[in-house]
Amino acid sequence: MIFNDGEYADKVIEKVLRYDKRWGARDRAFIAETTYDIVRWKRLYTEIAEAHEPYTRPHLFRLFGVWCVLRGIKLPDWKQLEGTPERRIKGRFDELSKIRKFRESIPDWLDELGEKSLGTELWTKEIAALNQQADVILRTNTLKIAKPQLKLFLAKEDIETEFLEGYPDALRLKERKNVFTTEAFKDGLFEVQDASSQLVAPYLEVEPGQRVIDACAGAGGKTLHLASMMQNKGQLIALDIYESKLKKLKVRARRNGVHNVETRVIDSNKVIKKLHNSADRLLLDAPCSGLGVIRRNPDSKWKLEPEFVDRIMGVQQEILQNYSKMVKKGGQMVYATCSILPQENTEQVQKYLASENGKEFELVRENNVYASKNGFDGFYMALMKRKA
Repeated sequence: MIFNDGEYADKVIEKVLRYDKRWGARDRAFIAETTYDIVRWKRLYTEIAEAHEPYTRPHLFRLFGVWCVLRGIKLPDWKQLEGTPERRIKGRFDELSKIRKFRESIPDWLDELGEKSLGTELWTKEIAALNQQADVILRTNTLKIAKPQLKLFLAKEDIETEFLEGYPDALRLKERKNVFTTEAFKDGLFEVQDASSQLVAPYLEVEPGQRVIDACAGAGGKTLHLASMMQNKGQLIALDIYESKLKKLKVRARRNGVHNVETRVIDSNKVIKKLHNSADRLLLDAPCSGLGVIRRNPDSKWKLEPEFVDRIMGVQQEILQNYSKMVKKGGQMVYATCSILPQENTEQVQKYLASENGKEFELVRENNVYASKNGFDGFYMALMKRKA
């Protein structure tokens, strides 16, 4: 489904895990993690297994055989795996590991783009870091509970967590578990949100009582973080072009005990025009290539295309130009992406500030967050202030 039909790994895994009610937690974890692993290292494994599109069942069993050998797992005595050449697999692995695009399992164009954009040294470190399995990080919902209490609460449900220095609301799981079935989750005491993503809302410097707009809210991870920082006071307007995402946000807001959020679908320019010069704070969490978060979406390496990166840069600039008009004089906005490419980040901000609309703004500060430096997702954020 993932390799031949182009379906998304997370959706496929969700579907497959419903196949058999008898599978226990260990079976489910094995299926999910093995699948993600093979998807993550697809290029390397297919090269070693000499498997090619469209993938037949024997091809896919060969990939599984390669996975077992390279993970040091004893091959099951299934007829599909008979004659798996273990020594040749290890030899090919050693050989291919010397070449970055095979070692890190990425398409040629992406390897070239990364090197050109970030330089050889940073790109080599960054793509290696982005291929590590992501930790599960929770963000405490401070509207309902303090972080030390949440830690104790989860421990009672057999989920061990630890604090993360420099991330005031974050807890990291010591071992991967399904946190969505816990009472703590059902009671809205936390959300799952990567540590880097948790840096974005505080960057906006919101205060209780302000009018804050999250203009690319999606399902609302950062909206909910903003709401807790505003202590439920003031007005928080969540905008998005997809109504389905805003519906999810409403459900999450109810669970989180958030009641200062209002959702509006951007179905025409009027929605934005009505809000011109009205926001104390504006968050533009812009659509992007998503290169900073491929640890949690490994199949995006194969779904992403060079044309998309070019196209999305046009969309980002359009969002900056049009949506920034909602900020009132003396107000602030943050432009953020989950990309590591300067052309989606610093260069977009510079281009905007040099334009007619951008002349009213000044850059206060920016932050390039790299997975290779902080161990979490790659992110970018820039704080700009509209001159009074």
